[in-house]
Amino acid sequence: MYDEEDLEAIREDKERWADETLDPVLDRHGERQENFATVSNLEVDRLYTPEDVSDIDYDEDLGFPGEEPYTRGVYPTMYRGRTWTMRQFAGFGTAEETNERFHYLVDEGQTGLSTAFDMPTLMGIDSDDPMADGEVGKEGVAVDTLRDMEILFDGIDLEDVSTSFTINPSAPVIYAMYVALADKRGVSREKLRGTMQNDMLKEFIAQKEWVIPPDPSLDLVTDTIEFAVEETSNIKPVSISGYHIREAGSTAIQELAFTLADGFAYVEDAMERGLDIDAFAPQLSFFFNSHNSLFEEVAKFRAARRIYARVMDEWYGAADPKSKQLKFHTQTAGQSLTAQQPLNNVARVTVQALAGVLGGTQSLHTNSYDEALALPSEQAVRVALRTQQIIAEESGAADIVDPLGGSFAVESLTDETEAKAMAYIEEIREMGDGSVRDGVLEGIEQGYFHREIQDASFEYQERVEEGEETVVGVNAYESDEDTKPEMLHVDEGVQKRQRERLTEVKADRDDAAVEDALDTLGEVVESGENAMPAIVEAVKVGTTMGEIMELFERRHGSYRETVGVA
Repeated sequence: MYDEEDLEAIREDKERWADETLDPVLDRHGERQENFATVSNLEVDRLYTPEDVSDIDYDEDLGFPGEEPYTRGVYPTMYRGRTWTMRQFAGFGTAEETNERFHYLVDEGQTGLSTAFDMPTLMGIDSDDPMADGEVGKEGVAVDTLRDMEILFDGIDLEDVSTSFTINPSAPVIYAMYVALADKRGVSREKLRGTMQNDMLKEFIAQKEWVIPPDPSLDLVTDTIEFAVEETSNIKPVSISGYHIREAGSTAIQELAFTLADGFAYVEDAMERGLDIDAFAPQLSFFFNSHNSLFEEVAKFRAARRIYARVMDEWYGAADPKSKQLKFHTQTAGQSLTAQQPLNNVARVTVQALAGVLGGTQSLHTNSYDEALALPSEQAVRVALRTQQIIAEESGAADIVDPLGGSFAVESLTDETEAKAMAYIEEIREMGDGSVRDGVLEGIEQGYFHREIQDASFEYQERVEEGEETVVGVNAYESDEDTKPEMLHVDEGVQKRQRERLTEVKADRDDAAVEDALDTLGEVVESGENAMPAIVEAVKVGTTMGEIMELFERRHGSYRETVGVA
């Protein structure tokens, strides 16, 4: 963007500035620390100039919003057209309690729903399973049957709301229940809008919620992609999730690289099944973490779009522009929240949310200040939502498309992030002999991802303990005052009530119809056909989450047992 004569003049002037203006100040006062780096320990320079971005080709590397390579955003007007979807994560106790919270959030101005499930539901077991004892409804809503889904969305128009479901090994069952609910209400499947997280590869990499082994898990994810293309074109069947990779301790660059690698693995698997990339790629979505280092996060989001556009074009032959547009949800960093001085988390979340907005996110969840202590209270949820609304309506951040575009620092960090992330992706591709999918599966098998994340996590914690990384209220600016807010407590009677409803459903249903549905599903799974249509029919007759997932375990083996988890 600058010719060599201009750059030479800038270099000379920078040297003069350093000698005449900078050095005398450094000699007298120095700087407050020896090294400056991001949360991920990516070193940042004191000053950035045009020389740091001299290799940028505006058309090839930046372009314009809504045009390749989408560095500056996937839509030409971005938030001047409409703001991001404000999608607060919610779910606890029974379906009735979560339904009440859903209505509260909608009344407060939330523009999309996001569903949290309890651990038994996440792991594909029913509330009356002995392994579920003590966990029912504790960290999300319990959903065992279609009856729970009916109550969860009571009074909510499925055509008007976009709903996200944060669930993975048992995601196909929840997806089937949502489709079955629409069928029962007479809502066209094409009118359903929302996102299934359904990202099993990152579960094996980072979060560790699984039922069956990696290969059949990948097959089941591809089943949902194929079903979504044919039946629910406005539902995104998988949200490729870097969030949990980052929460496990990765750096921003590892989060970006491993997430995109997982995405390319799904692309390759769907293409191998015979799906046209331009038929399914527009329905893929992504989910990223937004941490405290504002400029690093903005650079990460911008690099993500650029890498995705180029790889989808050059490696996979995508032609439809929508196939090359990386659209993503952002959640502020849960692991950055502190139990000490929890109100400080309001400031942290604001910075992180602002990074997501400046980076061009399509939807956003802001964590509540009390989440390091318990499930969010209504007051904390309201503050978190208001944080988004203030950024949207008062800050001006939503008024300019890619407002940090052209910043020497941000463009330089974007380039550096892209280069380092691509180096990881190429390494993973090499592990698979040219296939990203095979490389990801091999990396899971060999523990590659675990080691990379573990090393990064250890290095960060070491910096915190040595005081090189400041965490306000934890290793600096500490206080002896008790600052814990009032917390939400889940009623201990939730488990009893949920189990009673499950017993009623089992008593009222047609057992022969359930048995037939499970037999049909078993035949489909055995044949290798797409399992989703059979799962939809199974939930319609009252088959439970646990009964369906147990069938998959019998067919493919239990990964819990394989890795020694009882």
